[in-house]
Amino acid sequence: MFNRDRWREIFETIGKNKLRTFLSGFTVALGIFIFIILFGLGNGLKNTFQEFFLDDASNAIFIYPGKTSKPYKGFKANRRIEFKNDDVKEIEENFAFFIEHLTPRIRRSALTKYKNESNTYSTRAVAPGHQFVEKTILMKGRYVNQSDLEEKKKSAVIGRLVAKDLFKGEDPLGKFINIGSIAFKVVGVFQDDGGDNEERYIYIPYTTRQLIEKSNDKVDQIIVTFRKELGHSGALALEKSIKKYLKEKKSIAPSDPNGIYFQNLTDDLKQSQQFAVVLQLIVSFVGLGTLIAGIIGISNIMVFVVKERTKELGIRKALGATPRSVIQMILQESVFITTISGYIGLFLGVLLLENIGLKLEDYFIKNPFIDFGTALAATVVLIIFGAIAGYIPAKRASSIKPIVALRDE
Repeated sequence: MFNRDRWREIFETIGKNKLRTFLSGFTVALGIFIFIILFGLGNGLKNTFQEFFLDDASNAIFIYPGKTSKPYKGFKANRRIEFKNDDVKEIEENFAFFIEHLTPRIRRSALTKYKNESNTYSTRAVAPGHQFVEKTILMKGRYVNQSDLEEKKKSAVIGRLVAKDLFKGEDPLGKFINIGSIAFKVVGVFQDDGGDNEERYIYIPYTTRQLIEKSNDKVDQIIVTFRKELGHSGALALEKSIKKYLKEKKSIAPSDPNGIYFQNLTDDLKQSQQFAVVLQLIVSFVGLGTLIAGIIGISNIMVFVVKERTKELGIRKALGATPRSVIQMILQESVFITTISGYIGLFLGVLLLENIGLKLEDYFIKNPFIDFGTALAATVVLIIFGAIAGYIPAKRASSIKPIVALRDE
């Protein structure tokens, strides 16, 4: 394998057959390159999908009021359902064993000002449990607490980008901002892995929002996080129980699909995971097909190479070359070309993935990548099959009698 004369001969052969060598190498490099790109894009789709569903707690159930579509108990159809504080309290009491956190949520938008800076932001009026629903990460200060709710304080927890826009590097804690026409004290600054949009929210106590809106007790939606031990089936059972309870309380027909809406993130997550598995299988199948196509290409070229060199091999055998030396010569050349070309394809594929990552987010592909182990394994597989592709025709050529090979045209 490390015979200097043989290596010199291989390089001379490559130099004399540049087109043939290029075609052999191009087939290998293209196979690896396409495999890496496809596999990386598949991982990018998985990243986007997981980020979409894992931004919030995976053990959360979102409950939204709607409009009834069927008459029931003397009520007409098309009746708007409203949630109130007592609905929140009763769900918490009746399902306490299953619930970790519960929060109402009221969303509004308002022009927010600090000194000469202003912008319009969305506010979410919530309870302390909302921090665990949204996986909010506090950078400074604190979150909305129970004291804020009970005393209906004008406290605000602002997103990182709100602080950046309004305070321009100044420490926002303890400062007052005007949300609409009302002054709120900033008690905390948060960040969120969900991205820029999530960091432009302002959180305030939901009781304060209700006080501002003529002391009503209405809430836009209710969010429940349940104990993770319940699992997928337990989460679906809890959803069914809460739905039945609320429909009975709000006099909604049991068969009415529109009175109340539920979004169970556990169910969504399971479906997303199943989709991710299917997606990975599809990508792997396409990638495997690409590698097989590369292997077939190498085989075809090596058959042609050996056929082209039949007379040369006959002369070698006539001069005393053994079948083993003939096989080693062709095999070594095949493995050398396949290895160099494979790693060129590997390098170019990884380089392209690293440079197109941010440019594909608009197409729902985020951070496309392929781990080094997978890329290296695919390259090694192609090299092994490249060796096999060279061995088969080399074995056949080594068994040809010198007189027959010399007559070959």
